[in-house]
Amino acid sequence: QFYQACKTGIMDRALSIYFLLGWLGGDLLNLVGSFLADQLPLQVYTAVYYVLADLVMLSLYGYYKVKNRGRGFAAPINAAFVFLSLGTVWTVSLLGRGAAVAQEPAAFKGRSLLSAGPDELGPKPFSKSEIVGFTIGSVSSVLYLCSRLPQIYTNYKRKSTIGVSYSLFALVMLGNSLYGLSVLLKNPEPGQGEGDYVLHHLPWLVGSLGVLSLDVVISFQFLAYRRGRPSPREERDALLGEPGDG
Repeated sequence: QFYQACKTGIMDRALSIYFLLGWLGGDLLNLVGSFLADQLPLQVYTAVYYVLADLVMLSLYGYYKVKNRGRGFAAPINAAFVFLSLGTVWTVSLLGRGAAVAQEPAAFKGRSLLSAGPDELGPKPFSKSEIVGFTIGSVSSVLYLCSRLPQIYTNYKRKSTIGVSYSLFALVMLGNSLYGLSVLLKNPEPGQGEGDYVLHHLPWLVGSLGVLSLDVVISFQFLAYRRGRPSPREERDALLGEPGDG
């Protein structure tokens, strides 16, 4: 998507700002909730990367939004974009180091249905921190689901997906599928039942696997608008801008 934005230069028209903000909000809450709810280290590390990628994406959106409206300010905009990007990388790298320190190394064990005896299985009580993290994670999953709707509407309104990289959504679908499977295949803690394990990770499973259906809708839009037919408004603006019209 970064490459597609730089190639087409219309990221401010191709992507919905509400899609980007919803995605960023979901990733921020996902990061906080992962810490508080004591999720897997993989979930924390990917959450840090997601926030970094979202901030860069929003920076590109703002860059092209200002650049396309005021072409006389290209040099200051370029300088501000570079400065913001460097600051973003530095800030999130600090978060990444904090995540690495906070998470203790643990041996990963494959899923085993017989990890605990039938008499030993039982619900693991939620701590206060986990309750807060679970709630934040639930809001995060709702933001993930809602963030797709503005982009679906933007694609429908434009009748085009030019400026939007399908690789972004294809890799998101693949990543979310593997992310969800990695959580499901993780062995429960000793004495914890599988149902209780899924319950503790439910918001993150919904956030990863639940958005697949909406991403499939966007995939169908790429097929329907693959010729990149411009919307009637864009056609009208192009006709009004042609020389000789009077």
